[in-house]
Amino acid sequence: MRSGLHRRSCHRQIRLGGLAGTRDPPLNGFMYLIYFEEPYGLLSIGVRGRLPLYSPPMSLIVTGTIGIDTVHTPTGKAEGVSGGSCAYFAAAASLLTKVRIVAAVGGDWPEEHRQILNSFENICLEGLETRPDSKTFAWGGRYLDDMNQRETLYTNLGVVEEAPPKIPDKYKDSEYIFLANTHPTVQMELLSHFPKRKLAVADTMDLWINIARDELVALLAKVDGLALNYEEAEQLTDQSNPVSAARKILEMGPSFVTVKKGEHGAILVHQDGVAVLPAYPLSLEYVVDPTGAGDSFAGGFMGYLASKDKTDFQSIQTALAWGTITASFTIEAFGLERLRNLTIDDINDRLKRFQAAARVG
Repeated sequence: MRSGLHRRSCHRQIRLGGLAGTRDPPLNGFMYLIYFEEPYGLLSIGVRGRLPLYSPPMSLIVTGTIGIDTVHTPTGKAEGVSGGSCAYFAAAASLLTKVRIVAAVGGDWPEEHRQILNSFENICLEGLETRPDSKTFAWGGRYLDDMNQRETLYTNLGVVEEAPPKIPDKYKDSEYIFLANTHPTVQMELLSHFPKRKLAVADTMDLWINIARDELVALLAKVDGLALNYEEAEQLTDQSNPVSAARKILEMGPSFVTVKKGEHGAILVHQDGVAVLPAYPLSLEYVVDPTGAGDSFAGGFMGYLASKDKTDFQSIQTALAWGTITASFTIEAFGLERLRNLTIDDINDRLKRFQAAARVG
């Protein structure tokens, strides 16, 4: 975004179904109406159309964790499944474009997990380091009957406590950068390796707001976008209204902020406007494992923008829809299983149903 914008020639074209106008329930008195109009997903009142044709550039990169997860939910239990922010992000983004991973794993990382990531044809693992004498990041959690709430059973940082992985030289031409959740000092160092970037977006969490606030604020002056949930937005800004909180974050440097509200959707606050989008309405019986929903949302969101090679306000609005729908599939199974079997036709069908469910007038 900071270095300009140009369109790429098409290598391959994919057509997705439409997204009509949506009106979210009032959020602290705020309401916004979204419509998308072909051919370029432009904001338009009263017009319904199709999402555009686009082609997949090869310049999206994600830095973060590859992990081994054990998850307990009211629906069951999964031990030792593939997880981590990089894994969910890359799996989601790969539905639209090629995505490069920069991460590290230990000698205990299962070969089966490598095979899972390799099964996504658009994921490049050349930036994945294996450290034989180290341990892979591992996390265990239990979701309560209200699956908006969970408790962490354990976190084994493993390689995350070591030096960050190196960026391969061939990756340094990446233009779309997603800095998945890690210490903001590490995110800042990784960001410095991408001088040709057009769009850099960071994720963060309450831990870094608590213990590394100054470093996080310094990072915000360098990135174009920030993704966080509404509790973190309030924690960072002391503003209970998510729109007011996001606007205060804009003053720290980013061009836009995406505030995730879980089952209540997401809010986009951009220097050129504000938009909201509801979550896809899934019945409880379809929700198996919420782990990775936020990272899948980010993967769908960034994958869409990279695939179109556009970073304007309207394109970012449309990217919210892709992220929302992708995340709605992730939670239907443990780990990456649902994303492994996901097709463009599945996305197309759910977008159409989302259109019907959210249509106004």
